Amino acid sequence: MIPSASNQGKHTNGAYVFRLYLASGAPNSVRALANLYAICRKHFPNSHRIELIDVLKEPLRALAEAILVTPTLVKISPEPELQIIGNLSDEEEVLRALGLPQRETP
Repeated sequence: MIPSASNQGKHTNGAYVFRLYLASGAPNSVRALANLYAICRKHFPNSHRIELIDVLKEPLRALAEAILVTPTLVKISPEPELQIIGNLSDEEEVLRALGLPQRETP
């Protein structure tokens, strides 16, 4: 079951704001949601917001925002707005693709 969207995607108090478009119950969408939560808890524990958009429940919104594939993650803020498609399983690649701070390698 997909939790309802709890935030409206506004950048507040320096938080990272993400919007995840998914198809409820689809294996890649379930994986993407779990992976996004894990990445946010690890890298931005007190400074992130996640808005979930189920394209099966809101197809017109997805279409209006040019989302044609799920799962799609959009980083709303900090700018620039960027997106990545897939189940977000490669943490370092997700961070790099979205222009987010990465863990330093010794």
